[in-house]
Amino acid sequence: MKRSEAQSVGEIIKEALEREHLSAAVDEQMAVTLWPRIVGTAINRYTLSRHIANGILTVRLSAAPLKAELMMHKPQLIASLNKAIGSEAVKDINFI
Repeated sequence: MKRSEAQSVGEIIKEALEREHLSAAVDEQMAVTLWPRIVGTAINRYTLSRHIANGILTVRLSAAPLKAELMMHKPQLIASLNKAIGSEAVKDINFI
């Protein structure tokens, strides 16, 4: 077995995910995980659930006025999530 340059564990995992075409799914799940950090604890307190499918993050909220407010900030939220993920995983956000 020939030795090659050493790789970090992160690089090995990233290559494996890309080889198996799973990196997009992992990036999408990162959006679900990062939601509380992006919006903060005050807004996350009103988040009942969140999930993502095909690049569309669906966030269920308990306060209608907050839903209206977040709709106005949707482009910034998408940009912040994608920046934190490091890819364009989130294409849209639906607030319900």
